[in-house]
Amino acid sequence: MSRFDNLNLDQALRLITEGTAAETGTGFYSALVKALAETLNTTGAWVTEYVEETRRLRSLAFQLNGEWISDYEYDLPGTPCEPVITEAKLVHVPENVAELFPNDPDLRKFSAVSYVGMPLVDEDGTVMGHLAILDTEPLPVDSRLLSFFRIFATRASAEHRRLRAEAEVRQREAKLDRLIGSAMDAILELDQDFNITLVNNAATDVFNSSRDELLGLSFKELLSEKSLRIFLEVIDQLNRSAGGRQHIWIPVGLEALRSDAQVFPVEATLSVSVAHGRQFYTIILRNVNERQEAMRQIRQLTEQAEYLKAELKAVQNFDEIIGSSTVMSSLLRDVERVAVTDTSVLVLGETGTGKELVARAIHNASGRAAKPLIKVNCAALPATLIESELFGHERGAFTGATAKRTGRFQLADGGTIFLDEVGELPLELQAKLLRVLQEGEFEPVGSSKTIKVNVRVIAATNRDLEKLVSAGQFREDLYYRLNVFPLNVPPLRERRDDVELLAQAFLKRATEKLGRSIEPFSAEAIARLNAYDWPGNVRELQNVVERSVIVAEDGRPNLERALPSLRTLSTPLTPTEKVLTVGELQELEKKNLLAALQACSWKIAGDGGAAKLLGMKPSTLNSRISALQIKKPQ
Repeated sequence: MSRFDNLNLDQALRLITEGTAAETGTGFYSALVKALAETLNTTGAWVTEYVEETRRLRSLAFQLNGEWISDYEYDLPGTPCEPVITEAKLVHVPENVAELFPNDPDLRKFSAVSYVGMPLVDEDGTVMGHLAILDTEPLPVDSRLLSFFRIFATRASAEHRRLRAEAEVRQREAKLDRLIGSAMDAILELDQDFNITLVNNAATDVFNSSRDELLGLSFKELLSEKSLRIFLEVIDQLNRSAGGRQHIWIPVGLEALRSDAQVFPVEATLSVSVAHGRQFYTIILRNVNERQEAMRQIRQLTEQAEYLKAELKAVQNFDEIIGSSTVMSSLLRDVERVAVTDTSVLVLGETGTGKELVARAIHNASGRAAKPLIKVNCAALPATLIESELFGHERGAFTGATAKRTGRFQLADGGTIFLDEVGELPLELQAKLLRVLQEGEFEPVGSSKTIKVNVRVIAATNRDLEKLVSAGQFREDLYYRLNVFPLNVPPLRERRDDVELLAQAFLKRATEKLGRSIEPFSAEAIARLNAYDWPGNVRELQNVVERSVIVAEDGRPNLERALPSLRTLSTPLTPTEKVLTVGELQELEKKNLLAALQACSWKIAGDGGAAKLLGMKPSTLNSRISALQIKKPQ
């Protein structure tokens, strides 16, 4: 007589129904496994989930000898469960299961003799896991056993499919929540009475309200009176287009209200849907002011980029201040001190000394370095256009103003503006500049709208502003506003120790620019450069060096051609110039000899010596030094 002769299928169904009716998920699997093991009186029973990526089975419930085994997971290959999963079929091993599957160590550990396993199959045929039993005694082939087992497996498969479907729904809902929550536009769902039932993060920002404050609130309260009429008309259009268009775009005309009563324009998309017999509306809206502000910022950045491209084309070859002389070291220390402040700086110096370079150094060492340095040459612009250049203009503000233009002060917002040749600024514009310095605001030409800016001003001039103030050509109050921290850039004749450094640096850059291979300046050439008075300062030196490369001979820079018409300190006076006294002639000769000696580091004879530079014999030079009582400084 078989141990399963008394099995009743109706009783099995009742056991499944009664044992699992109140359970779902993990509780369901535990109840199912317990009912299976007790009904069949087997040593163990378990239900698993198949992890295809790792080819492992993970138990959802496992009972062995009346005890629950937690976190039971094992590799599929070599086990009697393998054909159940890979071939999607019922496997029944009546006896000797441990000997038939020697690579499964758990069979011997559990003293298993027999095994039955059946796959849990999804509707598309995918194997999701399996239901299995094992026993320490043989389980002979019996149709009632297998029918009974199929009933339990079918119920387990149904629960498995339900849990998978729930998991997929949760994943889709989570994904939808992420999409809605991260959207930049405000999204609101309204019920048929226009009460808000759903809001995203952007909506709370747009309306300056919390989620709790918005949920349940009537959307009508968030619209102005005029906008509410437009909204209701659009709703009526949607409702009348049954079976037709289910959404509509409202590009203009709507104004929304924030919690602080601030009104702002919006563009919106409105759609209608039906769920569970109820009508819902979804409205997606965007603050137009934010879009306009974004467009303004994009336009400003574009104009800044175009300005900087133009500046790069015009920028000089040097990108750092070269010099180790005492006066330049002092200047650089002052640059470092003032750069970290927002103080207005007035850079003074002759033409060609590098005032713009000093302004760039201040900007680059300041906290505004990440923002642009905007340059304006006040002397290069016509008086009729300089106001528009500085402060911008509206379209149609004057003849030729065919488009709106952003001024240099607005481009420099957050950064620095460099007003070169500020002494050339017309008097009528000096008051407007003073207002920007004092209040940080101005109106573009043709506009009544006040624009606020945060700009640091660095001005430069080669003129004596104090004399201009005395002559009534420059405003005294503006002068004192600009002259908070004056910096004097020394002329090249006062920093002769830097001539060689500058000349060799300019020579290297000129050769790279012109694609030439030129040897450095010789000591004699440096002495010749040191002997010149440089009225055009560093800019003139740069030009002379570049000319010497262009006319170079035998791979050496040619100063003979580069300096043909420039008077050095040793050049004699022409008859048309002032007639000097004997004493003045001696003083001039003494200065000339001193300049030559200093240029040659007091070397008298040989290559690079002062005698060769002056075109005289060393003995003659020594005689003149003695006669003029010239002494080498200690």
